Amino acid sequence: MSKEEMVKEAVEEAKAKAYKEAEAQEEDVEESAEEADAQEETEEVSEETEETEDAEDGSGFMKKFGRKNKKDKKDEKIEELTDRLTRQMAEFDNFRKRTEKEKSQMYEIGAKDIIEKILPVVDNFERGIAAVPEEEKSNPFAEGMEKIYKQLMTTLEEIGVKPIEAVGQEFDPDFHNAVMHVEDEEVGENIITEEFQKGYLYRDSVVRHSMVKVAN
Repeated sequence: MSKEEMVKEAVEEAKAKAYKEAEAQEEDVEESAEEADAQEETEEVSEETEETEDAEDGSGFMKKFGRKNKKDKKDEKIEELTDRLTRQMAEFDNFRKRTEKEKSQMYEIGAKDIIEKILPVVDNFERGIAAVPEEEKSNPFAEGMEKIYKQLMTTLEEIGVKPIEAVGQEFDPDFHNAVMHVEDEEVGENIITEEFQKGYLYRDSVVRHSMVKVAN
């Protein structure tokens, strides 16, 4: 059974329980209502007498319309059960949102793990293509390797994987890993001059840092 079905089943059980409790209280409520009606009839007779006696000074008007109506016990029970059900529905909604967030995080962790395992294959493709002499790049085998590499990179890009910019950029420890420093007056300070291993992002999250040389 899925978590959504479990939530739905729990809500139905809560509703059934609420209705059963309301029915269990119905007889007591009806008896109380009958007693209240009898008492109300007695009070009405008494009020009529009081209205007659107080007609001259107007006090009967204040007694009649200044008195607050009592809330029926059955209505109070229904309000209580409705409030309880509303709270349970809110708890289930929070549980659903929390579960969806956890599922999304688990999916992203799993995807990053798979991408990290694919990146060495991409590195080897790039090394192999770079090793082909210029005069042999028109060779059918070399062209086939180039096309497969481009297809692989296009597929990675479609799922949210993209390379980290490095050479010519300012060093950023959030994206780059400096493994070598060099004194170079021709470039600015803290600028990346060479990339030893390409880094990659997955949905703006770093999968692998770029290994770079930085100018001091």
